[in-house]
Amino acid sequence: MRTVGGAEADLAHHGHLSLWDGRVAVWLVSENHGPSNLSQATVRLAFSERMTGGLELPPACLWSSDRVVSCRTGALRAAGGVGELALDLRTAGLPDELTVDISTAWRDGVADRNPVNDQHRVLVLATGDPYVF
Repeated sequence: MRTVGGAEADLAHHGHLSLWDGRVAVWLVSENHGPSNLSQATVRLAFSERMTGGLELPPACLWSSDRVVSCRTGALRAAGGVGELALDLRTAGLPDELTVDISTAWRDGVADRNPVNDQHRVLVLATGDPYVF
């Protein structure tokens, strides 16, 4: 991975997911624990189930496929920069469960020596309960 002048930022994603009646709610917080500022990053959410088309996404997000949403975090200051994202999505069917892989797809060439806290796989049951990651 190319780094910008040896810059390093510890990007972390946390939040929760819920599934009920074919609806998927996502609340995601991206944080930069530093030591360098991060001008932009892209978080990728990959769903095990196909989503229906035509869903409104926030302006910072786009559909990469019918199972993948990619979203820009915006600028994140070192040791405190926080970006929030909320999505209300629909599955193509009515699954009893699904998995969601959350990961950083791009971080503007800045190294992250602690990638564990920005990669998650979450099993979400169709109970409407929030599954925290």
